[in-house]
Amino acid sequence: MSTGTAPLPAGTRIGHIHLKVSDLEQAIAFYSGVLGFEVTQRLGSSAVFLSAGGYHHHIGLNTWQSRGGPAPAPNMTGLYHSAILLPDRPSLAAVLRRVLDAGIALEGAADHGVSEAIYLRDPDGNGVELYRDRPEEEWPRGSDGSLQMGSAPLDLRNLLAEIE
Repeated sequence: MSTGTAPLPAGTRIGHIHLKVSDLEQAIAFYSGVLGFEVTQRLGSSAVFLSAGGYHHHIGLNTWQSRGGPAPAPNMTGLYHSAILLPDRPSLAAVLRRVLDAGIALEGAADHGVSEAIYLRDPDGNGVELYRDRPEEEWPRGSDGSLQMGSAPLDLRNLLAEIE
């Protein structure tokens, strides 16, 4: 669909997500304690910023309007999931191991051809995708060059073998 608007330049990225959470410490325990993001700044007991690799922040968490609030209902509009891109397959396997060791249930795991992904929920019920991209030269393409993404089951044992 063309809107007549000039497309954004190549290299444009989603810089960060900022989530309303009900319990800041519980959210920090998940995003930092389980997933491994580092806290870069705290704003008292109401907000925190987390990062991977020293960036100012990839994730913001706050309770400004949501302290003690309920999780969003499944049939409502809103965020479906945030997607956290890991640099390689061993990194995805390592975070999967931490998630499983923390007793967090997976909602799914898929091989999309272009990527491998695992799906779960944070303590507030927000969807989280943890994934790694395959190199672009390995992406499945049709005879016309179009992407042929799919959703095949991801072999988690094979993925975990990267680190075990």
